[in-house]
Amino acid sequence: MIKITKAGWIYIGLTVLLGVAAVNTGNNLVYLVVSAMLSFMVISSFLARRNLSGLDLEVELPEEVFAGVEFPLKVKLKNGKKLLPSFLLVFSFEGKRQVVPYVDRDGSVEFHLLHTYGERGKKEISGFQVCSVFPFNFFFRCVFYGKKIPVVVYPKPVPCPFPYEEIGRSKNMGSFTVNKTGYGEDLLSIREYTAGDPLKLIHWKASAKTGELKTKELSENTVPPVVIDLDRLSGSREDRISCATYLILQLYRESVPFGLKIGKKFFKPEFSRRQKATLLTELALL
Repeated sequence: MIKITKAGWIYIGLTVLLGVAAVNTGNNLVYLVVSAMLSFMVISSFLARRNLSGLDLEVELPEEVFAGVEFPLKVKLKNGKKLLPSFLLVFSFEGKRQVVPYVDRDGSVEFHLLHTYGERGKKEISGFQVCSVFPFNFFFRCVFYGKKIPVVVYPKPVPCPFPYEEIGRSKNMGSFTVNKTGYGEDLLSIREYTAGDPLKLIHWKASAKTGELKTKELSENTVPPVVIDLDRLSGSREDRISCATYLILQLYRESVPFGLKIGKKFFKPEFSRRQKATLLTELALL
């Protein structure tokens, strides 16, 4: 996309006027001035195209994105040109702008933009563009990037009272069997690391000795597991989803095994980062 700036319109107007004057007067000096001005415009267009060529984007999202909560979007702007740097770049995304004065040849620049999603669910981050007025501010030239980054926006966590008199004990919730290993303080054994194990359970000393990640198995936690029944929470549907999100985050912080019941769908209590992501995703897609 190319837009002519105010300075560009003035320059083009002057060029046209001088061109008309050169034709009417037949003055060779005016012809030379018009030729120089046209050459200047061609050079400007060539440099502008080169300035935006060879650029690429890398966009990273945080691990968790919640509706109504600002999150940092990490952008890495890379210049793949081997000989020429890029100047006066403006990165734009959904109304947000970041000015990048200079990117060295075969270099990169990182920056962050704050973004917010108003609603939960599956979203796509797209619409990235890089623009520049380099070199003479005659033209505003833009390059659009077709990257589409899928993201699941979790429900907005809204503080609500815990619906049980005592953590892990609730009427009509039934009883749950807890394995011998848990999240207490006594070390039972050391095993191979599996995806989803909390980082705090990694046995770093044993991992350093063997060169492979090892996980500690601890004794059973004295705190019983908790199951959040979405239908038993108070408020509207969205209120209950936001409340359940808040409770999941709180239970995870307190290292309490947690599960979720949505109608006939039941997720067995477990304490892990994978469990948290699974339940929050389930709530986001309701």
